[in-house]
Amino acid sequence: MQPPFWGWSGFRAVGAVLITAGLPVVLAAIVRFVRQGRGVPTPVLPARHLVVSGLYRHVRNPMYIAVLSVIVGQGLLFGNGPVLRYALAVALGFHLFVLLHEEPSLSRRFGAEYENYRRAVRRWIPRLKPWTPVS
Repeated sequence: MQPPFWGWSGFRAVGAVLITAGLPVVLAAIVRFVRQGRGVPTPVLPARHLVVSGLYRHVRNPMYIAVLSVIVGQGLLFGNGPVLRYALAVALGFHLFVLLHEEPSLSRRFGAEYENYRRAVRRWIPRLKPWTPVS
């Protein structure tokens, strides 16, 4: 394996950490969608219930963040600039998908419940203190 493109082996370690942190988050989010949301995280078979527990109490899109973590981690681990550029394209795609499709769709499907959640929990930057829905 060739050294990373910046010549500092710490980038490889950061990449490994990002991959190691991202994979379980993706898996946990999928399991949460199936168990709690009674669907899967795709537009084809969306969750029937709004998922606002677990990591979703801290940030609205933990799965997208985790996928980006894995992609960036791979770019750093393998010292691969094209993979990092791909991560930027994926991040832009996720952002546009969330803005143009996902949020309007969730607003229509879950109404006030989603609006309250959206006001309390940020899209991309996690809250330090988990949000608790008002019952």
